[in-house]
Amino acid sequence: MVSTDLSSEIWNELKRYVNTVDRREAAETVVAVMIDNDCDVESIRESFKGDSDIKHALTSYLDNDKDYASEDEEDPEDDLDQSEDEDWEN
Repeated sequence: MVSTDLSSEIWNELKRYVNTVDRREAAETVVAVMIDNDCDVESIRESFKGDSDIKHALTSYLDNDKDYASEDEEDPEDDLDQSEDEDWEN
């Protein structure tokens, strides 16, 4: 597992070399790498508190993850609508 404190220190040292317009995307990559390496969301929040780029990236990641999880869940009404459509076709 990646240390969130070490990641924060590296990010703080390197972000000045990233163009301001590219920092949001770079922060999203940092967050994605940490999550992919089993870093806890709360640990990321704690280690990067005060960093608006990482805060926005983490929020965006969690929102996208929530949207993805919602799409995976089947809506029972969709099944009913589909069977009604089949009845009309027969």
